This record gives sequence, C-alpha cells and structure tokens, in this order.
Amino acid sequence: MPTDALGERIAELAARIHAATYELLVMLREYDTQKGWNNGFLSCAHWLNWRTGIDLGAAREKVRVARALPGLPLISAAIACGSISYAKVRAITRVATPETEQRLLDVALAGTASHVERIVRAWRRTDRVIAAREADARHTSRQLTTWIDDDGMMVLRGRLAPEIGAVLHRAREAAADRLRRESKEAPETGLVAEVTWGQRRADALGRLAEVALTADLDAAHAGDRYQVVLHVEAAAGAGAPASPDGADVPGDGVLEVDDAAIRVSAETSRRLACDASVVAMHHDADRHVLDVGRKTRTIPTAIRRALSARDTRCQFPGCSAKRCDAHHIDHWMDGGPTNFDNLVLLCRRHHRLVHEGGFTLRWRPDRTIAFFYPSGSELRITPPQPRVDIGHPLASTTERLAAQGIFITPRTLPTWDGAPFNPGYALDVLYVPPADRNSSSA
Repeated sequence: MPTDALGERIAELAARIHAATYELLVMLREYDTQKGWNNGFLSCAHWLNWRTGIDLGAAREKVRVARALPGLPLISAAIACGSISYAKVRAITRVATPETEQRLLDVALAGTASHVERIVRAWRRTDRVIAAREADARHTSRQLTTWIDDDGMMVLRGRLAPEIGAVLHRAREAAADRLRRESKEAPETGLVAEVTWGQRRADALGRLAEVALTADLDAAHAGDRYQVVLHVEAAAGAGAPASPDGADVPGDGVLEVDDAAIRVSAETSRRLACDASVVAMHHDADRHVLDVGRKTRTIPTAIRRALSARDTRCQFPGCSAKRCDAHHIDHWMDGGPTNFDNLVLLCRRHHRLVHEGGFTLRWRPDRTIAFFYPSGSELRITPPQPRVDIGHPLASTTERLAAQGIFITPRTLPTWDGAPFNPGYALDVLYVPPADRNSSSA
C-alpha cells in the first residue's frame, strides 16, 4: 500500500476507534446506572479494572467521562461520529458545562490534544483563583454579635468560616449528646419538662461555655466509653462453642452502645468477634449480670503482623483497600484455629459481605484464596477475556454509524493548521466566570 494511502487508512481507523470509544462509554454509563458492579466491588471503576485489565486510574477517568457526557450533548455528538478523540473529551469534561461546551469544543476541533490540555489547565487555575478570592471575601465577612433582648434573653447572630462552623457544630452536638444522656439518668421528680430540639441546642451552647472554663466536657476514658459490649444470655449460649476466654457465644446478641441496646444477627455477632477485643457478659433471665469474662484480643499481635506482611491488602478480587480486618476462614466459634493459615485480610466492606452477604471463601490446593458468590459459583480473580469473532473489529460500530447517516472518512478527524497557540489570549476569549455559567453563553 502506498505510504499516503496507508496514512489515510490510519486516520480513518483512528476516527472509527473514537466512535467505538463513545459506544463503550455509553454502555459503561448504563452499566454504572444499573449498579451492575455492585456484587462485591467497591465501585464501577474497580469492576472495570478487574474485568478488562484497564489501569485503575484510567478506569476511574472512563467512568467519570461516561457520567459527564449525558449533560454535554455537543461534545457527545462530536465523539460519537469520531470527530474528536477520547483524550480531548477527557480533558474538556473536567471543566465543561452545557453553557461552555461549545467554546471548548471549538478548541478541540481546531487544535491538538496538547492545546486542549493547556486550555483546561489554565481554565482550572483561573477557577481556583476566583474561588480563593471568594474564600477571602467569606473570611473577611466573619462576625459574631450579641445583644440583650427586651425580656432579658441574650440573642446571638453570626457568620463563621466553614471550618470554624464545622468545629462548632461538632462540639455543640457532643454537648447536646451529653445533656441528653444526663436527662435520661436524672431521677423521676413528677415534673414533666418538655425539651425541644432547639432548646437542647441552646443548652448545649451554654455547656460549651462552661467547658471552656472547666475543661471537663467528659472525664471518662475514651477507650472504655466507646467500647462495644456484646451481651450474652446464659440460656442462649448453652452448648455453643467457647470463646477465647472460656465464655459461651450464642447466635444472636445485643450490642450496648451508650444507652441503646441494639440486637444484632448471628452473622453480625460472628463478624464483630472475628477480629476484635472480646468481652462476654452473661445475664440470667432477669438481665442480672452473672459473669463478666476478661477482655481478650482475638488475633495475637504477632500473627496480625505476619498476616499484614503476607496479604498487604484486602484479598477480595478487585479490591485494593489496606485498612482491613483479619477474617477467620473457619470461624473460631466453629472450632477453627486462630493461626496464620486460617486467616485472611478483608476490608470492612468485604468482611461484611462474607458474613452477612452470603459470600464464602476457601483455600485452593495452590494456597490461593477462592471466593464464591452466594449461589456457589466462583468469583474469579482474573476473569476470562471475552472472545470476539465478528470479522472486522469495528463492524458493529460501522453499521451503527451508517444507520445514523454518519460515514467516517480519512477527513473526519480535524487537524491543526499550524497557527501559533497563545493560551493566555485563548483563555481571555473562551473563559466564562463561574457566576455567569448559569446563563447561556453568547
């Protein structure tokens, strides 16, 4: 084939690949919308990385672009007919809105991918400058005023910076929680005092003022205050396997969280006991405490350290999380040993999926972990790649475009005419301030 003809064939094939990429993005968005990936994977990008071998960062970008395109019809139409590349679309969708997409599309049609990237970077820098100015204006406008009303009540009015407001909100909620607990513990006096939500928040603000002077919001030790206790009834534990401290562990249990008693399922109890400090507290039928076991750590420190060195991350297929629980393959409640060969790291999401979600796992003969759906079919770590035998690799895309009256030729792709590129001048012409993006561009 003559060189010039070969070059034209390459340009035509590239345009067809761009159109096929749009088809991929449309299918990916539909798959994401239907939550097809929500069968154990953290996100659609994690599924795409696992299923197709695309790098996780590139997979995240494809999902982002797929979600953005429905709101950008002009850009969608351009890539659908192969006029612009995915690289240009990926850059444009970082800043484009329905009001600004035509301007950015004009740059993509007239310039190179490098030009588009430079314009987008300058656009985002300008956005950050404007955002910084707005943040400075907010900071300057902060104020707090107080005055005494006619009835002697103090009235407050203020504007706080977002980060200060967030701190105040959390502190006020902590104080309101303390007041709520104290009201529950107060003895019965025969007087009914209705406390509304607004009244309790006002009281909480007063408590914050007292705390500032006394530095004693809560003197309890945090490690004891936030410890979760699983309550066990003696009858329910009869005949059950023994926990590490010799206490019986039943199927269901009751978690004590502050003043609330929350009943949990058997599998939740097993998951909590899988990798945690365990304290078993026995009660009789009248809820009187019969025995309190000693606090034990299910996974010894040395084994946990070796397990972290071996697995390094969650072992569920497609997951890269590093904050993990140690999961017993054969649970110690069923007699499974707490040793290196019976443990595997799972992140909190997949640990819940294995216990409450019905997934199972076991060792293969080659000492790798096999995961199974609740149906019993295996979830493969490296899925088989689909075999495509449709003749020409772009036949389906060609037919789809032809049905829409779109015919790709070597001249479908735009080319840069070689004119000097001045990003500063280009941004002056193209940029639309954030405040003006809600109205149509001129």
